[in-house]
Amino acid sequence: MTVLNDSVIIHPPGFYIIGLQTLPYISVYIIFLAFVYMVTVLFNCLVIYVIVFNHCLHTPKYLAVVNLAVIDVILSTSIIPNMIKVFLMKDNFIPFNECLVQMYSYYAFGTLESFALAILAYDRMIAICFPLHQNSINTLRSMSYIIGLIWCFSLGIMAYGIGILTQLSFCNSLKVFSYFCDYTPVFTLACNNYTMQWTVATSLTFLILVVPFTLICISYVSILVTVFRMKSLDSRVKALATCTEHIILVAVFYIPLITIFNIAYYLQFNNKDLPLLSLSLASCTPPCVNPIVYSFRTKEIRNRALALVRKIGTDQEKVLEVFP
Repeated sequence: MTVLNDSVIIHPPGFYIIGLQTLPYISVYIIFLAFVYMVTVLFNCLVIYVIVFNHCLHTPKYLAVVNLAVIDVILSTSIIPNMIKVFLMKDNFIPFNECLVQMYSYYAFGTLESFALAILAYDRMIAICFPLHQNSINTLRSMSYIIGLIWCFSLGIMAYGIGILTQLSFCNSLKVFSYFCDYTPVFTLACNNYTMQWTVATSLTFLILVVPFTLICISYVSILVTVFRMKSLDSRVKALATCTEHIILVAVFYIPLITIFNIAYYLQFNNKDLPLLSLSLASCTPPCVNPIVYSFRTKEIRNRALALVRKIGTDQEKVLEVFP
């Protein structure tokens, strides 16, 4: 127990994760997620390495891409290894403090993921709508400030949101119906979950998804207005082609989440684990898809990644010649 302002706050030793337990072949699904995690780490680290060690890629756009890659690695690490522990090793107990850490990591970097996509949309908007002033408006310094501000905001707002849970007593069940230590399922276990605190939780969800998505929509409305003002059809196609990879990332991140939330809200499932299964897949897939899209769709990254692979292959051949 922790005493705070003459009130007794009761914190349990921990929680039990009980989601996805009724699904058959859940072990196969978790093995698939383990493969997704390895691909996520490998490709994101490759993107980070290629951009960091090639000075010609030190531009605002690729700074934003590195930012997204770093977020993807941490976001995947915050959830998939723990799912392996829970569902493969059958250890579904998580201590209270570790629960808060996992919850904070997932939601903080999920928020950063949303805003990272908004930053990339901003970069495309400046490049297309203000081509003559792009180098003066969107500089490395300004992009660094934007990214730093978003990190401070996201980490700070989620620290406040998770801090609310430390002010609650938990006197109900310790079973969390989710695939990780999720905010809302844990919040509902509290015995003094006041209306104000629930309102704050709803506001955090609004900040995580709605605000970045609105910024992305505003950016693309500006882009479309500029594109349709262009006289040349070829210019229009080239301008929109530069947005292709970003549109794919936005679709992969937002469409599954929006679809799942709407279906879960309007339809009743006989098996409550099915929405959790879909949500877990929608949460774990984007960090894996993002670097693959940028690797194959962006010529600069693709060429330098292939050159790096060839160099590694050549070095291995030289080693085999020395040590046959």
